[in-house]
Amino acid sequence: MLINPLMRFLSRRTWIVATAATVAGAVAHPAGLHAQSTRTFDDSIAPGANFDKAQFRLWLPADTRTLDAVLVLVPGSNGDGRAQAEDTVWQAFAQKHHLALIGCRFTDKPHDQGFLEDYVNVSKGSGQALLDAVSHFAERTQHPELASAPMLFWGMSAGGEYNYEFAAWKPERVVAFVVNKGNVYYSALVSRAAREVPAILFVGGKDLDFRVNTIAGLFAVNRRGGALWAYAEEPSVGHVVGRSRDVSLVFFEDVLPMRLGGEGGTLKPLDAKTGYIGDIKAKTFGPPGSPLSSSTPMAWLPTERVARAWKAMITETPFER
Repeated sequence: MLINPLMRFLSRRTWIVATAATVAGAVAHPAGLHAQSTRTFDDSIAPGANFDKAQFRLWLPADTRTLDAVLVLVPGSNGDGRAQAEDTVWQAFAQKHHLALIGCRFTDKPHDQGFLEDYVNVSKGSGQALLDAVSHFAERTQHPELASAPMLFWGMSAGGEYNYEFAAWKPERVVAFVVNKGNVYYSALVSRAAREVPAILFVGGKDLDFRVNTIAGLFAVNRRGGALWAYAEEPSVGHVVGRSRDVSLVFFEDVLPMRLGGEGGTLKPLDAKTGYIGDIKAKTFGPPGSPLSSSTPMAWLPTERVARAWKAMITETPFER
């Protein structure tokens, strides 16, 4: 069918005028831009000293004027976790708690020891890559609070390694983090500030022994130094997520209000004396002030709700709702 040239011109002119009006409206009413524009943004950082690719996807909850924190999602070895920012479970959690989501992709430069991820050694450049991307997102989304926002870290395998090393590097930026069945870590006894960042270290009872033993060792040496951490084994799983995300959601939800809102925008410290104590061998927990074993590290759990979720996981029983 032939289209009248005049109609084609008018149609194109209408599209241009409509587009210009939309842009003008967004500029005139920047507060409305958040609600009307896209909620997903991508960013990349040029290769650095210890990584090849560093790519990120940000997702913003609808109608949120101010974001309280960033939830960082880091996948396994050299994986692409950007799609995790579009996971509806994480999005619902972010919406409820006024969080931005960032899904990450990190890859190594080629080297001859593929079982080691250079990029998880975050102080060598990959940690700054994340911070740079967050700053870029803060400018692009008109959410300046993102540039200095505190962070929660979720990850699996090498993702948990990255989380651990980031907390060791910049503890003042980390609300809480998860270690999840990782492999190789670059830091052993971390600083006192990092030990004061609450964490859960997950292992799978059927995972490879060296992974389990490594994480058990990290927990033992840091818990000896007063780390506010829990060690959680899911007996019948191997190198998979299992129920670790379910427990982490409870953990993050309870810790957020305990940590946010410190003086001058800093994170509030937690009082070690208020935490519940988990007996890893007996697979039970006691209230704050429970006696500590002199020979076996005990888990530290911030609330009774988290303690119950921890116990349900390590005993493989249903979660209490």
